[in-house]
Amino acid sequence: MSPLRIGVLGAARIVPMALIKPARQVPDVEIAAIAARDRARAEKFAAKHGIGTVHDSYDALLADDRLDAIYVPLPNGLHAPWTVRALEAGRHVLCEKPFTANAEEARQVADAAARTGRTVMEAFHYRYHPLAERMREIVTTELGRVRHVETAMCFPLPRFSDIRYRLDLAGGATMDAGCYAIHCLRLLGPGTPEVTDARALLKSPGIDRAMTATFAFAEGATGRITTSLWSRTLLRISAKVVGERATMTILNPFMPHFFHRLKVTVDGRTRREKVAGDATYTHQLRAFAAAVAGDPAANLTPPEDAVVTMGLIDDIYRAAGLGPRGDAQRSSGTASA
Repeated sequence: MSPLRIGVLGAARIVPMALIKPARQVPDVEIAAIAARDRARAEKFAAKHGIGTVHDSYDALLADDRLDAIYVPLPNGLHAPWTVRALEAGRHVLCEKPFTANAEEARQVADAAARTGRTVMEAFHYRYHPLAERMREIVTTELGRVRHVETAMCFPLPRFSDIRYRLDLAGGATMDAGCYAIHCLRLLGPGTPEVTDARALLKSPGIDRAMTATFAFAEGATGRITTSLWSRTLLRISAKVVGERATMTILNPFMPHFFHRLKVTVDGRTRREKVAGDATYTHQLRAFAAAVAGDPAANLTPPEDAVVTMGLIDDIYRAAGLGPRGDAQRSSGTASA
C-alpha cells in the first residue's frame, strides 16, 4: 500500500508539532513536500525535518501529482482560498482552525469539498483524543438535563506584532483561541446555541484581544465562553457542564496529553478520572489518514461542522459590534481598547 503523501503550504511554527512529529507515529503517512513564500526558509525547514521536496511556490506544490493531500497552516484569512485551490487540484486537505475567515467562506469550502469528492478536515485536534469522547459520554449518561455549559481558552500572547493580531489576516482572540472554546461548547451542549451577548476588549480597531460571549440553547440551557490572547486572565483552559444530577469540570480539555483533570461531582461526592491517549495531533493524523482511505466516519470535524462554528464566531463578532472577519476591515469597533 502506498503511503499517504502530504504537502505543506508554508513553514509555519505549528507544523512540527501538528504534523511532522505525529507522522513519525502514524504508519503509511509521509510528509513529502513543502513550499513557503521564502524558498530559503522552506529549504532550511525541509532540511531540518527531513522533507524531500521543496517547491518554488504554493501553486507548484498543488501541481505536484505525487501528493495526495495538503496541510494548510497559513494565516486565517488564507485558509479558504488555498483549501479550495487544493481541492480543485484533486488533493485532500487538513486545514488548521479556524476553518476560514467567516461562515460564508466556510460554506464555499464545504461546497468545493462536495463538488470534488475530497476529504477536508478542520484541525480541531482535541476532538480526536479519547478525552473528548469521554466528556460527551459523561454528559449524555450521568449529568441529566444540561443547564449550563462554560468553556474557556485563555493564554498570553504579548507579542503584538504576531499575525494573530492582524485584521487583514482575519485575526483576533475569538478566531485564534476562542474557536476552541466555541467548538467545545457545541460538543458538550444540548444542540447548537444562539449568541445572546458578547463583549470584547480590543488591541486595535477591529481586533479583539479578549472576548466573553453568552449563549442560549433550545431547551433552556445557557452557555458562556471566555477567551483571550492578552487580558487579566492570563491562563485558563477549561470546560464545565452543570446538569440536573451532576457537574463535570475539565482542566485542559484541548491538550490533554500534556496533562488534564476530569472531575464529576454527584450529591457532593467527587470522582476524578484520567483518560489515556497519544498526543492529540497523532490521533488527528490517524483519523485524517483513515478518512482519506475511505472511512468518512473517521472525520469528526468535516466542513459542515466548520460552517456551524464559523457562523457562531460571526455572530459573536456582530454582537460585540465588530462584524465578521472579512467584513471587519470596514468596522472600527466600539469596545474599549
